Parts: sequence; structure tokens; C-alpha cells
Amino acid sequence: MPMAYEGSDNPSSVTEALDGGADRAGWCHGFTLIEVLAALAISSVIIVATVALIHTVARSFDRGTRGIDAADRLMQAVQRLSEDFGSARFALSRSDSAPALAFRAEAAAGDKPARIVFVAGAASASGSPADEIVSLTIERHDDLMRLVRRRAPWTGPDMDIGRVSVHDPVVLIEGDLDMSFLFGSLDSGGALVWSPTWIGQTTMPRFVRLMMHDRATGYSPVGEADFIVRVDAPPDCARPDAGSECLSRLLPERKRLAPAPARGPG
Repeated sequence: MPMAYEGSDNPSSVTEALDGGADRAGWCHGFTLIEVLAALAISSVIIVATVALIHTVARSFDRGTRGIDAADRLMQAVQRLSEDFGSARFALSRSDSAPALAFRAEAAAGDKPARIVFVAGAASASGSPADEIVSLTIERHDDLMRLVRRRAPWTGPDMDIGRVSVHDPVVLIEGDLDMSFLFGSLDSGGALVWSPTWIGQTTMPRFVRLMMHDRATGYSPVGEADFIVRVDAPPDCARPDAGSECLSRLLPERKRLAPAPARGPG
């Protein structure tokens, strides 16, 4: 004889209660602790990956921006050098014994940096309304090399450009680089000859070449940057056998350079 439960009008509800159906329905509307922990772990992985991606993109963008800025600075430096050398003047300068060409270039030697000193015409790269002395020096700063431009007023052939005090330093190029200059001239046969110095010459160089290489890779960011010196020497001084006397003949009588008189005691 089937049993009946008192107070129950719906037999199916009694059956579900006996089978645990009501409890299973309640379990389907929530998460277990394991499911919550798994969801948190997945979310953490997604967040970490997103942060890493953002960091990588930001770092790449920063490197790209720095690369563009460095390229712009390099192009500005090359432009300034081109204007400086293009405005170089054939001028005379005082020396210890006789007039000398006011264009002097020395290679690096020991602790002495490579240096070029010359007279640039008015309205050169610095915008000066008057002629000025331009000094370009390749200097070491910590582990980096710098090409530094300095200047000074040019007052005429009574100045000794080898001893003049220059100022207003401007760093044109800086980096982990090897830098040097070469100076090109034409020999008696018309061939182009390059020299690392320009000392005691009676003519201006025809070309100035900037050599620059990355120390780590050997890559040259500018290749071989050649600058044209547009001024020509007078014909007398352009002869291969011309000596310093050709420079003396260029000076007016009233401006001929003479050794400074010796000072007496007192």
C-alpha cells in the first residue's frame, strides 16, 4: 500500500524532495570556490600580459622617438658644418715667425683633441653679422665623443688663431662614435689627395670630409660627409712651390705683420 505524506497536496514535489532535485537546482545558480579561483587566475594572466604589452609598445615608441630626434639633430649638425665650411675665408693670421693661413687643422695626439680653426664669413651658420673665428673640436666626454663648435670675434690678421680664446660651446654631435676629419686638395697632376691635418699650408683645402662610425657596429650614420670649401687661394699661393712669402705679399704695406717689439725692463 503506497504511503502518503500528510500535508502535501502535490505528489511530484514530494518526489523531487526525496530525489534531491530541489538542491541540484539551487547549485546551478552559483559558483564553487574552485571556479572563482580559476577565474581570478585567468584574469591575472590577462592583466599581466596586457601590462607587458603596453610597456613594450611604450618602450618601442620611446626608442622610435629618440631615434627621430637623434636623426634630426644629426641633420642639423651636418647643415651647420656645411654652412661653416662654405663660408670659410682666405684670411691671414699672425704666427711666431711669419704670416700664416688662418685655417689650421690638427689631428688628435695623446690627450690633445683633434681641432679645426678657421675664419668664417659674415652671416655664417651662427648668424653673426661680422666675420668670426670658428673652432671645431672632437672631445671625449666620459665614454662618449662630442663634436663641439665654439667661436670668437675675428679682428683681423693681427690675431693668432692658434691661441685665440673661443667661447659659446655648442655640441653638434654626440655618441659612442669614432670621429675624425680629412682635408682634400688637388696635387700638381689634378688628383685629389686627402690629409688628416692642415698645418703650414698656403692654400685652403678644397674639401673637408667628416668620418664617423659607431664603435659597436662600425655603421656610419652619415657615410662620408664631404663639405666644399668654396674660397680659392690667389694664384701665387696656389703654386706647388709657393712658400710663406706669397702670404706676405698679400698684406697691404700698412698691415704687414712684424714680430712684436721686445719689452724692456719695467
